[in-house]
Amino acid sequence: MHVVITGANRGIGLGLARRYSEAGHTVTGTSRDGSAGVRLDVTDPAQQADMARQLSGQPVDLLICNAGVYLDKGQGLETGFPAEMWAETFAANVTGAFLTIQSLLPNIRQAHGRIAIISSQMASQTLAPGGSYIYRASKAAVLNLGRNLARDLEPDGIPVGIYHPGWVRTDMGGGAADITTDDAASGLITRFDELDLENTGCFLTWDGRTHPF
Repeated sequence: MHVVITGANRGIGLGLARRYSEAGHTVTGTSRDGSAGVRLDVTDPAQQADMARQLSGQPVDLLICNAGVYLDKGQGLETGFPAEMWAETFAANVTGAFLTIQSLLPNIRQAHGRIAIISSQMASQTLAPGGSYIYRASKAAVLNLGRNLARDLEPDGIPVGIYHPGWVRTDMGGGAADITTDDAASGLITRFDELDLENTGCFLTWDGRTHPF
């Protein structure tokens, strides 16, 4: 199986890449600095096109859109959340996921593959405790993106799943988080294995629970 993982140089992406490699799968990792394999800033159309050229003709069985940023942690409502932070976050977390899927769609179609989008419980409009407005809005947007892609790609036999990876002890999640990257990677891989046209458009937690929208 050929697995492509964006943001595979650290955190959850790196954990997933290691697990799939250890299981004998072919893994193409991407990162902005190229340390994970393919140099890709997901917000850059030129780099997206270059990645598509590098992988031209190679079937992709599973695309994991994992790359993302959380820039507004600790921002205050009265003076924080500047406009450029909104633009940068949405470019990475939403547009970047779409551009990656668009770039590799021929490869995914060739393999009759699957698409997994890493969102967050912070996307939920049911669970909305306030704060982190930019990150929450971006993760809600990529959840919406995944749900609509699931509908449009269903006739092609391509399922799309959206996932909350858990609160993970990474640079983004912090040291007080609930689970390790190994826990998250193990659970997510099980969820990706279960992804098919019967549950396309799902929003699931890393441990298999249906997440409220």
